[in-house]
Amino acid sequence: MRAIAVSEYGATPALTHVPRPEPGPGEILVKLIAAGLNPLDWKVADGMLKDDVDAPFPLVLGQDGAGVVEDAGDGVTRLRHGEQVYGSFFGVARGLGTYAEYTLADEHGPVGPMPEGMIYTQAAAVPTACMSALEIVETARVDTGQTVLVVGATGGVGQAAVQLAAATGAKVIATARDDMAATMRGLGADETVDHSAGDLNEQVLAAHSDGVDAVLDMVSDTARTEALARLLRPGGTYVSTTWSVNPDSMAAQEIRGVNFEGAPTAALLARVSDLIDAGTLRVVIEREVPLEQAPEALADNRAGGARGKTVIRI
Repeated sequence: MRAIAVSEYGATPALTHVPRPEPGPGEILVKLIAAGLNPLDWKVADGMLKDDVDAPFPLVLGQDGAGVVEDAGDGVTRLRHGEQVYGSFFGVARGLGTYAEYTLADEHGPVGPMPEGMIYTQAAAVPTACMSALEIVETARVDTGQTVLVVGATGGVGQAAVQLAAATGAKVIATARDDMAATMRGLGADETVDHSAGDLNEQVLAAHSDGVDAVLDMVSDTARTEALARLLRPGGTYVSTTWSVNPDSMAAQEIRGVNFEGAPTAALLARVSDLIDAGTLRVVIEREVPLEQAPEALADNRAGGARGKTVIRI
């Protein structure tokens, strides 16, 4: 089958051919129609997990996808042949990914029926970004009446976090350049601040002199995180997906700092599906590319500045 893989950590992702996997007991084989691109994909290719996972090569990239159940191993009861499914298929330990024509999933893993009315390219963009955003908003304990700053708001996780924070009744400030301001307001942001137009702290404090209750940060390094943390009121929370928080330092400032690590599950994905069905959550797709152009799309994502999700058509 065709797949985008790396021959070793640090190698350039390339189109190749690998054997189609076969499902074992409790596993389903999914014929993929679309895959969602995440920063984790190029980080895995770079060797992010090399000290934790003894992955075989070639290593197929990708974790998010949507497709049809093609076959099932012994004992599978939750998902059936021909069912449209989507989810997070994290198969690094076996060299498997979603940038391929087929992949495997544990039937009890974070994979489930596609939300009603969704097409494959939309569904493939959902799993990691939306499950992460839901956990981030809940980790920050965002609630009605709070003021929340979302940093990196125009990316996939950020856009979902804006919507979910707004749905709690919080006032949401989203970082976005002027040409994305209308999009962010359409997703529920009450205000936007252009991080390229001047000091972010000064812009936020100009409208909120007493600070904010939570910062949900998808992009900042340690130095920027320490600066942004000064926006928090005592008792506030800073959640970072880039692991740039020093919890002890923040505790000394009477704020809670959390380095976020997602824990995708079938139950969490089902909650995301319910939010999509209810119209509370949607994904904005910035770009669709065919499988053979996935390496270029990964390089573009590495450069930053995402304005929605990139989806790969298999």
